[in-house]
Amino acid sequence: MKIKNISIDVKQSKKKSHSFWKFFWLTFLAVSLWYAWYSFYAPSNDITWIDNMEYAQKLANNSDKNIMVFFTAEWCSPCRIMKREVFADQEVKNAMDAKVVSLEINIDDSNSEALIKQYSIGATPTTIFIDNEGNVIDYAVGKVGKAKFLEMLLNI
Repeated sequence: MKIKNISIDVKQSKKKSHSFWKFFWLTFLAVSLWYAWYSFYAPSNDITWIDNMEYAQKLANNSDKNIMVFFTAEWCSPCRIMKREVFADQEVKNAMDAKVVSLEINIDDSNSEALIKQYSIGATPTTIFIDNEGNVIDYAVGKVGKAKFLEMLLNI
C-alpha cells in the first residue's frame, strides 16, 4: 500500500512540474514576441526626410537652416525605437521643421560611404547637426531620448 502512495505522489509531482514549465515557456514566447515587435516597430512620421546631402545643403542655404543628419540602418533596433519615441512626436516634428533640414542616411547604402567616412560614423544611430557647409555643430552617438534631442535641437 505504501508503494502505491509513493507512485501516486510522483505522478502528481510530475504533473505539477509539467504545468509550471508549460506556463514558463508560453510566457517566455509571448514576452519574446512582444520584445521583437517593440524593437522593430517604427510608426510612420510626418517628417520630410531627404536622402541626398547636396539637395539638403541647397535647402539649408535657401531656408537659412542647419542640417540634421541621422545615420541609421534597416537592422538597427535602437534607430527604430528612436524613430518611434522621438521622431513620431508632434513637438519634435514642429521643432525640426522650424530649425533643420532632416537628412536620413542608411549606412548600408553604397552611396553613403563618403558621408560615413567624412563624419567617422562607427555606430548607429548617430545624429549629427551640421551647418550648410558641413561643419559639425553638435552630435550624439546612440539612441537619444526626446528630452535630450529637443535640448540639442534648441541649442544649435
